[in-house]
Formats: sequence, structure tokens, C-alpha cells
Amino acid sequence: MTAPIDPALQRALATVIDPEIRRPLVELDMIPAATLGAGVARIRLELTVAACPAADRIRADVHQAAASVPGVERVELEVGVMAPATRQALVERLRGSRPQQFGPDTLTRIIAVASGKGGVGKSSVTANLAVALAARGLAVGLIDADVHGYSIPALLGTEARPTRVGDMMMPPEAHGVRLVSIGMFVEGNRSVSWRGPMLHRTLNQFVTDVWWGDLDVLLIDMPPGTGDVAISLGQLLPHAEVLVVTTPQRAAAEVAERAAEVARQTGQRVLGVVENMAGLPQPDGSLLELFGAGGGDEAARRLEVPLLARIPLSVALRSGGDAGEPVVAAEPGDPAAAAIIALAESLRGTRPITGRSLPISPA
Repeated sequence: MTAPIDPALQRALATVIDPEIRRPLVELDMIPAATLGAGVARIRLELTVAACPAADRIRADVHQAAASVPGVERVELEVGVMAPATRQALVERLRGSRPQQFGPDTLTRIIAVASGKGGVGKSSVTANLAVALAARGLAVGLIDADVHGYSIPALLGTEARPTRVGDMMMPPEAHGVRLVSIGMFVEGNRSVSWRGPMLHRTLNQFVTDVWWGDLDVLLIDMPPGTGDVAISLGQLLPHAEVLVVTTPQRAAAEVAERAAEVARQTGQRVLGVVENMAGLPQPDGSLLELFGAGGGDEAARRLEVPLLARIPLSVALRSGGDAGEPVVAAEPGDPAAAAIIALAESLRGTRPITGRSLPISPA
């Protein structure tokens, strides 16, 4: 049996949130005992797993919360690990609270970022867009579905890996964005050579086995082209929206249209086109159009969707990606950063809920 929890300590500890599960520790049964006597707060903390990467932060937060209680002069913290039965009960409770976290009635906006070909900067746009949305107060998740060309962890400057709790994965967070990538499960810079069934299984696990919590937006960095992952996404998340990235080059724009058509064939809605690498600003104010001009406008016209952003070439965008420091956070005044931030603002203000059930019922 667990010892009772002192009411004053319980109120203080209720403010401590697990950084991975994003719920109060007391709600997760991670503090089975907390007593207060003679100025000493004695607390039993049970982590979900022994190798919890957030252990130091949780201990510090618990200590600080307990020390803030009037009358507490010293905090004695005993740290252990949940018993298997307790952990499994927690997993089942979490799963039960979100049986279909991205089902047809979800209020999470799902946006797949696609391109017809590689080399158009799709992943850089996706990573920076995710950070820009998170900086505007949204809860953002990011799936790196480009299994063969994974790059999101490097672009966001993280080597963290998901924490396994039972058969669930808790995604790490970087720059306010929760993310998962196959790059978190391979050693070094190893290649991943998988065919369709494995690709489908991986995407399905990223959608269903990762505990994303309550998200406002889930971004999916798609592989270039119209292959297996694009088809699997249409099967798993047919209600997703698609953002098409291209360069100003006409040839690239024509290929990008094919990615949009595959999305439409599976019932997804094409949000619009983003033209990346749209010229290099010169010191005299002119624009050097290294990749031509007009491709984004032409693709948007043919697809009958808006051109949502025109992102110029940027040394800061490139160097920030190499350093794992997204330009929207490191240099928000850069022209490319400003264009991506404006895109985030426009997407934040257009969250469609038509046809979706809301979690309320008439009185």
C-alpha cells in the first residue's frame, strides 16, 4: 500500500508536468507517497522507465515544487522505477484516453509537406515551419516520413531518441516541436533500404504507437515523389492536407504537380504551393533568379490552389540547417525566415473543422 499524500504537497506537486507525457506526475501515479512532518517533505518518485532521459529535470521540478510549500525546510526525495504492472496500467490508461488520436474526427490539423522531386528544400521548409508554428503557441508534432532520406533530427539539432514506456514511444522535443524519425533508431549515418511493406509499417507505427499528446498541428515531412509512403499516407490519414513545395524552375514545378494529384486521388486536400529558392537577394536590392521564375505560380494555377509562400534563397537558412538551428528561431529577420513565419501565420488562421465532430453535446 502507498502512503497518503499530504494535501499541501499534492497541490504543489500537481503543477509538475512530465515533459514527455505532458501530464501531471500525480495524475500519472508517479508520486505514490508524499508526507510532511517536522519541516521535512518526504517524497517517493517513481519514473516510468529506468533510463528516463528527463529524470534530472523531473527530480529538479519535484524538489522545487515541494520546497515551495509553506513550512517545508528540507526535501527528501526517494527515486525509483514503476513496477511493471503499474507501468502497464499507465500505458493502457493513456491508450484508452486517445483510442484514435488521428482518426477522422480529430481536431489535430494534419499537414503533409510533399514535393515531386528531391533537392527543393522540402525538409528545411518543414522543419522551420514546425518551429515557427510552435513559437506561436501551438502544440506541434513532426513525423519524418522520408525514411530513405531522413534529415529532420539534424535540421532541428537533436540526437535524442524516443523513450519507450511499454509498447508506446514518447517523442523527444526540439525547439518546442515533438518529433520522430527513423534516424532516431539507426546507428550513425546508416542507410535504410526498405521496400513498401516496411515503409507502410514504419509510418503506421509513427502515427499509432507514438504518444503525441494533444496536438494542434501534426506536420509530416514526406519523401519526394509519388511512391509507397504517399500511398500509405492516403490510406492511414485520408483527411490530411497537403502542402506542395517546389522551386521556381518550370521542370520542378511540373513534377511537383504529380505529388498533388496523388494526394487528391486518395481524398486529401491540397492546401497550396510553396515556392522555395525563389531568387537570391542582391546588395543592390535586385533578385538573382538562379532557378528561373514562375514555377510556383504556374503549379498553383494548374492545381487551382493558392501560392502560399515564396521563400528566397538564404545563406542563413542553409547554415542554420547545417548547425541544427532553424533560421526562424536563430535569425527571424532573415528574408527566408520572414517568409516561413508569414506562412505559419496564414496556416494558424485557417484551421478547417467543417464536417468534423466536436467533443460537445447539446444540453
